[in-house]
Amino acid sequence: MEQVVESVLRSMSSVKQPQAKFIASLFSVLMVFQGKANFRNLSRYCAMHEKRFSRWYRRAFDFVTFNYALLRHELPADTECIAAIDASFMRKSGKKTEGLNWFYHSQSDKAEKGLEMSLICLIDMKANTAYSLDARQTLDHEEGTRIDTYGKQVVQLAPTLRDAGVRHLAADAYYSKIKFISATCGAGLDIVGKLRCDAHLRWLYTGPYSGLGRPRRYDGKVDLHDDLARFDSQGTLEDGVAVYSKVVNVKAFKRAVKLVLLRWEVNGKVGHALLFSTDLELDAMQIIAYYKARFQIEFLFRDGKQFTGLMDCQSRNKEAIHTHINASLSALNMLKLQDRRDKKTDAPTVISIASWRRKKFNQDLMDRLFDRLELDRDCEKVTRVYAEFSNYGAIAA
Repeated sequence: MEQVVESVLRSMSSVKQPQAKFIASLFSVLMVFQGKANFRNLSRYCAMHEKRFSRWYRRAFDFVTFNYALLRHELPADTECIAAIDASFMRKSGKKTEGLNWFYHSQSDKAEKGLEMSLICLIDMKANTAYSLDARQTLDHEEGTRIDTYGKQVVQLAPTLRDAGVRHLAADAYYSKIKFISATCGAGLDIVGKLRCDAHLRWLYTGPYSGLGRPRRYDGKVDLHDDLARFDSQGTLEDGVAVYSKVVNVKAFKRAVKLVLLRWEVNGKVGHALLFSTDLELDAMQIIAYYKARFQIEFLFRDGKQFTGLMDCQSRNKEAIHTHINASLSALNMLKLQDRRDKKTDAPTVISIASWRRKKFNQDLMDRLFDRLELDRDCEKVTRVYAEFSNYGAIAA
């Protein structure tokens, strides 16, 4: 994987050799460090001084181009991918950090003071796994709301997503707002999302024109209980949930959507959930599959925070924070792609990032020891020891 990273960096015309050398070293150290991913601790696992981290973290680097080139190199050309967007809270101490504000923290189910990052990722539908594409710190501006900020990120990334063959963006119910949907659809993408159970839905009128006045557009409000016969039945899921679909109008969006009604009954009580897509031709089961795959972005947040130091940036500068969160997620991409390459399969598999970090740490330590001892790596005994102790302490060894 190191050779692929170096090849991608060489292909990026905006990256000069000193920065390429630093970025390659940064990715390597983020996969082997132990403890906190602050500048001083990272310097203990490489030949770079902590001040060098501080300087280069403030330099701009095109992580979108890098991640896209890396994924295009490693993933098959015919891979079906969708995009997903979500935001995650990051704890941050201190009072002078740029972007410090009150953000919703799902773990405590309330707003807390800290930082927030917005992530857009690619999801491989066949392998059922996500790869980071673009992470940005949420910064409040006077000229727009936070939903405007998320929409702007999608608009700026839309050309890259379309070039990758991505047409659909999956998002949770928070993003089901007219500003975000209008921005996304205006950029040439379609949304797959979720509606509130009490959303104001209207049937589209398909009857004849009366010949007087403005043509009738709607045929009354949708009642999810009494109007069930007007939906098209799409069968039943494995857990017994009934699936219905219909093209309806969402008053809040001021547009028609393909609505998917999920209906179930437990202990005599009927429950339902509403999924939708702005792509009116998308199959109902495909909408369910896309929305279900959206959850893979949560594993990027989890693994980044637990294993590649996503929460540990010590800098207060917004440019440095941007570099750190993207480098952390790019390092996670490399570990997942390395696992995919070693297993030689595109099917869904179980991956242990903890095991891969242990393996990378063991290999880094042995490389240093063997170099100091001037041992020939081509020696059969050394090769056997290297292979054996690479998995020492790994969970999935």
